[in-house]
Amino acid sequence: MDKCRRNIVVLEPSKIVYEGLYTSISKSEYNFSFFYVDSLIELETLMLKREISIVLVNPGIVQNRLKDFANLKKQYSETRWIGIIYAYYDNSILKQFDNLFPITEEVTKVIRIINKICNNKTSCKQQNEHLTERETDVLKWLAKGLSNKEIASKLNVSIHTVNTHRKNIMDKTSIRSLAGLTVYAVSKGIIPLE
Repeated sequence: MDKCRRNIVVLEPSKIVYEGLYTSISKSEYNFSFFYVDSLIELETLMLKREISIVLVNPGIVQNRLKDFANLKKQYSETRWIGIIYAYYDNSILKQFDNLFPITEEVTKVIRIINKICNNKTSCKQQNEHLTERETDVLKWLAKGLSNKEIASKLNVSIHTVNTHRKNIMDKTSIRSLAGLTVYAVSKGIIPLE
């Protein structure tokens, strides 16, 4: 299971369509955060505040504002754009998107499209795993089974500091269990497989 947190925006005038997409996709095992906007202006405002991985777009919103849409895509080149198709659109509009799906598509296929685009774009490590040297030290001792108090003693820091590093590690890796963190540490070569 991919643990990348993906911020997904649905650019769609219909709140019902957004709710349907949100409800269907958020039931998956993947770590998605959803945002709703109904205009390019709202989208641009949101993108100034948050890093957005995917924008699911009703092509009707951009068909008469292709220049604005092209500028937004250029400005946020790391973001991927997927068209939600439930009407006929000219091919010149549809080719503006990285991918498309019909509104009647099965949820599992939509999730596969989202994951394929995200996985081609960047890995989890590039997105959010940048552990500091001290966080790596804390993770190493956690994976070896030491308590927070024991880690604090080994690293000559307070328990509060260890707790802060532990929280940061969990936030960055999106892994909440000690067993999961141990597997992560082994897979990244932080500790050897014994």
